[in-house]
Amino acid sequence: MEKILLDTNFLLLPYQFKVDIFTQIDRIMLDYKLFVLDKTIDELKSILLQQKGKDKDAAKIALKLVSLKNIGILKTDSNKKTDEIIAEVSFKEGFVVATQDKELRQRLREKNIPVIILRKKKVVRFLNC
Repeated sequence: MEKILLDTNFLLLPYQFKVDIFTQIDRIMLDYKLFVLDKTIDELKSILLQQKGKDKDAAKIALKLVSLKNIGILKTDSNKKTDEIIAEVSFKEGFVVATQDKELRQRLREKNIPVIILRKKKVVRFLNC
């Protein structure tokens, strides 16, 4: 079973681009479980409190999806940035990472960590190193 770690920006995609990332992941992965970091939940809650308009709506939908899709939440006890924790956890525990962040993707690819990205605002692709 593959373990997929969803980044904050990937969770915002369903609202931003009206794409069903879960159906798309089903299309490319057979047996998997989805996870987010507790820091990702914190980031989404921060967007809810500090942003307005579309960003706030996207974060609200993302938080609902985490609950509805029964996505596992990984507890962290680090003061590091979320992207640093994602890179560390994915390397140590063998996660595939779903992200749109170019810098994070580059860092992950350098460590041969597979990533899932959204292409052309509608198709999810699996990039194995």
